[in-house]
Amino acid sequence: MKTRGFFFYILPENLPEMINPSLYDQISPSEAVAYQKELREKLQLRPLKKNIRTIGGSDISFNKFADIVYAGIIVLSYPDLEEIEKITIISTAKFPYVPGLLAFREIPALLEAWNQLAEKPDVLVCDGHGIAHPRRLGIASHFGILTNTPTIGCGKSRLTGFFEEPGSEPFSKSLLLDKGETIGVVLRTKKNCKPVFISPGNNITINESIDIITRCVGKYRIPEPTRKAHLLVNEARVRHRNEKA
Repeated sequence: MKTRGFFFYILPENLPEMINPSLYDQISPSEAVAYQKELREKLQLRPLKKNIRTIGGSDISFNKFADIVYAGIIVLSYPDLEEIEKITIISTAKFPYVPGLLAFREIPALLEAWNQLAEKPDVLVCDGHGIAHPRRLGIASHFGILTNTPTIGCGKSRLTGFFEEPGSEPFSKSLLLDKGETIGVVLRTKKNCKPVFISPGNNITINESIDIITRCVGKYRIPEPTRKAHLLVNEARVRHRNEKA
């Protein structure tokens, strides 16, 4: 992959050099695809190393025809899911809107929010996918590699793969498969509601991911970490629009 003189950084120290996310807007879509394939080699799907005391949820809000990005992370206690901290960021993204490459629009702002947290959560649930991605590198995997953090992808719709529709009862589930590989689990969180698509991001297993998400389901279809993160970024978007009016 051509680098056009990009600066590199090491995050965390035990990983090889990676392109600084602040320079993602200088990468072409074809270069981004090549870079995803390189990052995939650094992916670690392994059991958690410690008990979970806190869990984070992240979300991004943007208009695909504009360059303003609203990023938010909320940190909750686990398993009681009480709010501990929340951060929102308003930033800009020049990388084009390309399905399968949305992490290159979203991660710079998300990383800025992450760096402002007083205490990092033990696990971060991203609104999006982990390995349930054509190149096995959705935003949860990408972000987890950059920060060396256990991450889970919780998508509201399928990006890739095929599955049998899970039963209509709460917590019915089926495997999400792609080319003979299990890449996630399709989970019905509420009776007769559309399922969510759970996949490990980094430093966690599929079984741990589904167990944690199941414990994070409250009154709504979307699990609490990403549901609350979604509310957080939408509030920031409305507030910013009102301030400009």
